Amino acid sequence: MHTITRTSTTDMEVTSIRLERELKEKLKELSGNQGYQALIRDVLWNFVRQKSGEFSPQLSQADIRATIAATAQHDERCALTGKIIRSQEPMLLGLTTSGQMVPLSSNSFVNP
Repeated sequence: MHTITRTSTTDMEVTSIRLERELKEKLKELSGNQGYQALIRDVLWNFVRQKSGEFSPQLSQADIRATIAATAQHDERCALTGKIIRSQEPMLLGLTTSGQMVPLSSNSFVNP
């Protein structure tokens, strides 16, 4: 699992972003003690790592509640292994314990 290195806020650049009030309130609810700005940074870093190929899986098989067979419509990255799932390849959609649907390569998760 990838550990995010925390940067001091004095070493960060100030950026303004406009968010819908409802989105900001939902982010505050989800962030808990972490704070919604830190949550936004984590989400953005995860996106950058995934798109740049520096992805480090943050889920384990125990985090997957159920799987559904699917076909990738676009290139995806397996949430368990980090491997690329090419467009039109068979894949699984995994329902996580937190209620998210994540892409899984067909051989990354074997049903018992």
